[in-house]
Amino acid sequence: MKAMLVFLTALLPVGIYSQSRPTYKEPYRPQYHFSPHHNWTNDPNGLVYYKGEYHLFYQYNPMGNTWGHMSWAHAVSKDLLHWQPLALAIPEDEKNMIFSGSCVVDKNNSSGFAQKPGQIPLIAVYTAHIIPDKSKPDDYMQTQHIAYSLDDGSTWTKYSGNPVLDLHKKDFRDPKVFWYERGKKWIMVTVLPNEHIVQFHGSPDLKTWTHLSDFGPAGDVSGIWECPDLLQVPVDGHTGKGKWVLMNSQQFTMQYFVGEFDGTVFHNENPADTILRPDYGPDFYAGITYNNLPAGQDPVLIGWANNWKYAQAIPTSPWRSAMSLPRSLQLKKTGNTWTLLQHPVKALKNLRGAVVEWKNKSTSSELVFPAKGQVLELDAELIPATAGNCGIRLAADDGLGIIISYNAATQQLSIDRSKTGNIHFDNQFAAVTSATARVPLQAGKLSLHAFLDKSILEVYANDGATVLTTQLFPAANLDGIVFFSEEGTTKILSTRVWALKSIWQ
Repeated sequence: MKAMLVFLTALLPVGIYSQSRPTYKEPYRPQYHFSPHHNWTNDPNGLVYYKGEYHLFYQYNPMGNTWGHMSWAHAVSKDLLHWQPLALAIPEDEKNMIFSGSCVVDKNNSSGFAQKPGQIPLIAVYTAHIIPDKSKPDDYMQTQHIAYSLDDGSTWTKYSGNPVLDLHKKDFRDPKVFWYERGKKWIMVTVLPNEHIVQFHGSPDLKTWTHLSDFGPAGDVSGIWECPDLLQVPVDGHTGKGKWVLMNSQQFTMQYFVGEFDGTVFHNENPADTILRPDYGPDFYAGITYNNLPAGQDPVLIGWANNWKYAQAIPTSPWRSAMSLPRSLQLKKTGNTWTLLQHPVKALKNLRGAVVEWKNKSTSSELVFPAKGQVLELDAELIPATAGNCGIRLAADDGLGIIISYNAATQQLSIDRSKTGNIHFDNQFAAVTSATARVPLQAGKLSLHAFLDKSILEVYANDGATVLTTQLFPAANLDGIVFFSEEGTTKILSTRVWALKSIWQ
């Protein structure tokens, strides 16, 4: 959770949806990515599954459409797609803004908050952002607090003994907490952002915490570290085998490390300077995973589909920002490197309309696909030309479109939004026009699985081994699909396109 400057001018109402309900048909409004009814959102928080529902808490400003007055808003879903927004969960108060954190199910009442036999508390663990003098918003402190719910997450009470962890530091934030069964203790993962250090603390009761170890600096240290997560991820094709993955965010992007965690120390199995990213696009940040998922379910990751460089300027109203698609996670080892495989959750298939399909086409220039739309899923397998760029333009017409391109000679997959229409609303957005990742062909083939949702594009390449997420703001009439090959012939082995139904209907 990035600490930005803001003045606290008022205490906040508990209800956040008293305004008239938006239509969810506003320009640029995503139709199957979560976005709040009104106002600003950023980091996903407190992802937890409980009693058949996936809870999504998220950073939210109940007072407006830019960052400020940070509080936890709340929504629930039974399938990770169709969300029911609920009342504001944990509002800021006269002392603290409620920054990012996590939520756990205290099944054994280790916290002692349960008041009746059989009652199970939900515990939110979050960073309290404290500004003692409101005239000096940059003179702040950050400590870790908890709140508890005894009614399955409907209402929350802040713990009277807060803070539960205080290092007396200005920047110390974003607790991810989980139960470590082998050691019978809670683990809290936090960051010291400027030092590029992840800290691990342990606790028997969520109230008293003991420092265990530090990790870092390592990997990408070009920006401050935020929003850590530590979890076990199953190895693809090896039932019962898993590795520990440590993730964090670096100001405008994310990275992950793979290794082992023994309850005290995380042991990174990659060279310290290795940089692995869950997403190579410009608009994926602060991703965290769900706690308390049903046995056998792969971990699920959700990120914030935006970028701090221009987040407050994107041209949307009455909301600003959305979440990524929920992604199921597995690991695969290629050579000496572990790769995170990501797949959009299977429930997305339930949104599909009729399929439009191609097989065995070729182009040495351009081919227009016989379907259109800005809310769609595309699955394609190509044999790229050996020279030059080839690929797909979506939201395309009259020379415009978001370009997904591949160069076989350099093994580079790119997305380019420089020709998507509305890019000059902000200088920094206009300056970040493209993103690139190395994607080797598999048996000479490139597979692309793309999800276009009005103002968000997510591209999953080669079975989710590489992902790129970007925002775009095209005019409504830009809805074509065009395949292209600039030098030589590209074979289009297969293409399937589905229009996707809105989750808000």
